[in-house]
Amino acid sequence: MTEETVAFTIENFYKFVKEGKIMGAQCNKCGHVTVPPRPVCPKCLSKHLTWKENPKQGKLLTYTIIHVCPEQFQPLAPYAVGVVELENGAHLPGMIKGIPHEKIKIGMRLTIDFEEAKSEGWPQWPRCYFKP
Repeated sequence: MTEETVAFTIENFYKFVKEGKIMGAQCNKCGHVTVPPRPVCPKCLSKHLTWKENPKQGKLLTYTIIHVCPEQFQPLAPYAVGVVELENGAHLPGMIKGIPHEKIKIGMRLTIDFEEAKSEGWPQWPRCYFKP
C-alpha cells in the first residue's frame, strides 16, 4: 500500500498493520502525529496531513486490567490494555501481552508486535499489541 493517496481512516491504519507498519497522520501545519490516524489534526484542526511510519518501541504511560469485556474478548479476560508513548511522542493504545499482570509497571519499555485476527465476526483486522 502506498501512502500518497490513502485516506486517513482506521480501516487503512489496519491495512498498514497487516504490513507490519504503525502508520499515523502527521500534520503538515503543526507537526503533530496522531495514531491511529484521523482526517483532521486534533491540535490545530488542519486537514493537510501526511502518512508517517512510527517507531515500534516506547514507554508505558498508563494501563488497566480488563475483567469484564465484549463477548469476542472473553477468552482473553483478564487482559491488560495500556497507552504507550512511542519514541517519537505519539500515543498508541493497545493490549499488553507476554508479561504477568503483576509485573507491568508504568514507564516500562514495550515493543509492538503483530498477529492476525483470531476472532469470529467483525472486525477481522490484524492486531498489534505491546510486549516487553
